[in-house]
Amino acid sequence: MIKKRWVYLALLFPLILVFSENLYGQTEGVNVQGGTKEEPTEEVPVVIPLSLDFHQEMRNFIQTISRYARSIKPNFVIVARDAHDLIVRRDQLDFTNITPARTLIRSIDGVLQDGIFVGHHKVGKPTKKSKAEEFLASMQMAKNNGLQVLTFDYAKKHEVIKDTYLRAAKEGYRPFVAPAKGSALTNIPPFPSIPFNENSDNVLSINKLKNYLYLGETARFGRQDEFALKLHSTNYDAVIVDVFHGRLPLTRQAVETLKYKKIGSRRLVLARMDIGTAASYRYYWKPDWGPGNPFWLLDPYPKNPDRFIVEFWRPEWQKIITGDANSYIYGIIKQGFDGVVLEGLLSYLFFEMGEVSLIDFELLGR
Repeated sequence: MIKKRWVYLALLFPLILVFSENLYGQTEGVNVQGGTKEEPTEEVPVVIPLSLDFHQEMRNFIQTISRYARSIKPNFVIVARDAHDLIVRRDQLDFTNITPARTLIRSIDGVLQDGIFVGHHKVGKPTKKSKAEEFLASMQMAKNNGLQVLTFDYAKKHEVIKDTYLRAAKEGYRPFVAPAKGSALTNIPPFPSIPFNENSDNVLSINKLKNYLYLGETARFGRQDEFALKLHSTNYDAVIVDVFHGRLPLTRQAVETLKYKKIGSRRLVLARMDIGTAASYRYYWKPDWGPGNPFWLLDPYPKNPDRFIVEFWRPEWQKIITGDANSYIYGIIKQGFDGVVLEGLLSYLFFEMGEVSLIDFELLGR
């Protein structure tokens, strides 16, 4: 387990961090475990400002990303993953009484929710009824307020996969069922052999898509051109992929190839971007970084020493993600992606609940 020493402070301590290197102007970051600097042995204090509403801070962050991205590309698609408790506001006396978080909802185009029906905690295992009902209530709120709802469930047995697709479609959602989670999702699922509700139409907005493909790690497809052509030979309405293919970012040419289905019609290509954690293999990572340096970088996840919780509300971290031509989101837009799937949103739970909240992260495989 992570060793933590909790320090409760009411004040924030700002630090100026100059972020001056372009997203695609440097090579992949150095893995912290492979660095030469000795890892700190002392416990890293976790500064928890008592005045912050961490739900709202994450909403604000998403809204900031959306405003900046759409100032550059007005039709840029924003999808929030695992945002079921961000798109609603809950009555403090009755947790089931929810109202829409309208400002956030108006800043995004859709939500992608993990494990509504099966696989929330284990591939192939039905999601606990109480959790499924919580997800469904939020997704209905999203749908009623004009958001496209993408579902992401996990199963291996054909009968479970078929049933999950049908259940999601009955609710009006756009489903995807994968046999593995996170980085283990390295191939196009073998079943079904063609996309669910395969669609020959051009898909230029998220409201038009009927299905999608999500991939974790893509390096196993071979070279970038091999990867792009492999996905080009499918008819999914949207593909969600990492910005990087192995050590290098996808080229603009590769992204353009991904934008067309096998039948020739257009589809959406969305990039994955984690805004709640930092990874030692990402382009922005500095060789001397580690827990406590920079001050907003905390300890790694259990069993995942390359990913670190960040104090996501800090301007220094947010500047890495958005706001200028050196930011992550700017690079995604300039590479030609149609939109972004914002991930790592559940990190706010860590600051509200502590280490116990990391169990969900670990089980989700992200």
